[in-house]
Amino acid sequence: MIHNSSNKLEDRFIAFTRWIGSVQSVIIHTCFFFIAMSLPFFGVDFQKVLLIVTTIVSFEAIYLSIFIQMSVNRTVESLASVEQDIDEIQEDIDEIGDDVEEISEDMEEIQKDIDEIQEDVEDLNEEEDKKII
Repeated sequence: MIHNSSNKLEDRFIAFTRWIGSVQSVIIHTCFFFIAMSLPFFGVDFQKVLLIVTTIVSFEAIYLSIFIQMSVNRTVESLASVEQDIDEIQEDIDEIGDDVEEISEDMEEIQKDIDEIQEDVEDLNEEEDKKII
């Protein structure tokens, strides 16, 4: 149960991280800053606006760095998985190479056997020809 809940929470964070990197996020942030910086024209104290905006931006920077680290961690895990897959594929390729070498050696032996059989057949044909003459 806890694992499933954790996955849902992580999925939400991943979705939020994707949204932060979107055009919509840029538009919303731009609107927020425009509105915040225009508040002093409507009588709100400029120092209070700066304090609130600075606080929000500081919190956002902290959380963005956490989301970036989460993305880096997921990427590292993904790369480790891919690296493991590549290692397994390389092992399979090496095994296939060994099998091909064995098959090649077997084919050489078979060709030698065929050559010997052909020589024996030729010898038998020569003996038959000598008997006929």
